[in-house]
Amino acid sequence: MSQENAQNSEIDASLEITPEMQSFYQRADAIIGVANSQLGPEAHSGQVGASLLYAAARYSASVASIGFVKGDDFAKEKDDIVEFYVKQYRQMLSDNLTDYAQNFDKYVDLNQEGKNAE
Repeated sequence: MSQENAQNSEIDASLEITPEMQSFYQRADAIIGVANSQLGPEAHSGQVGASLLYAAARYSASVASIGFVKGDDFAKEKDDIVEFYVKQYRQMLSDNLTDYAQNFDKYVDLNQEGKNAE
């Protein structure tokens, strides 16, 4: 682990979860719950993940359009909008991959428990 990552981990551990953060995570968990409910014989995790990624892109395009009056003006900002969302996604994905790797055994056990309960 790099010194920067070690420092970030220390900072993250000391952060207080605010009501706004709690709401953020609750919304994310609800969306993950919907995605998990789509798993089954008709759709495996890769297919559901692709649909979730598409839904996030589609929703983000809608959110990004708020405040624009003309499509031409919106189109002019496309590169900046893409850059913003890619940067956000990259950071969130990196953080979650790190978390999953650090808690791999726990998460794998949870996944197995969920499968055994079905």
